[in-house]
Amino acid sequence: MSAENGRVLGIGGIFVTSPDNDKLRAWYRDVLGVNITDYGAHFLYKDEPDVEKAYNIWGVFKDDTKYLQPSSKPFMINFRVDDLEAFLATIADKGVKPLGDGVLEESYGKFAWIMDPDGTKIELWQQIGPIPDGQA
Repeated sequence: MSAENGRVLGIGGIFVTSPDNDKLRAWYRDVLGVNITDYGAHFLYKDEPDVEKAYNIWGVFKDDTKYLQPSSKPFMINFRVDDLEAFLATIADKGVKPLGDGVLEESYGKFAWIMDPDGTKIELWQQIGPIPDGQA
């Protein structure tokens, strides 16, 4: 592919630092069920129904946003889940409770938020339907 035809295809990864890498990796593996290797975690959509409709979001918030609170970090991680209520029940058994009022339902998905042991806010998202009109 020549340079003039190059383009961004999607989110390539999210990278974080931690004062205790092993502890944080173990929490993501044991609590969230993320399959972590020496190179990190790889997420594929091949097993997801309607894979051609699956999408990722990269967004920017103003630096004074309250959306990332209670985390003090300048980023948030969003994980796609297949069944939000079932996933919340699974992690509740491991001592993780959602922030705020639990599940928020929008036309494009269901959302809930949790915190990891290092204080990073995690958004859990169950996609509903394709990319909203006018946003593709």
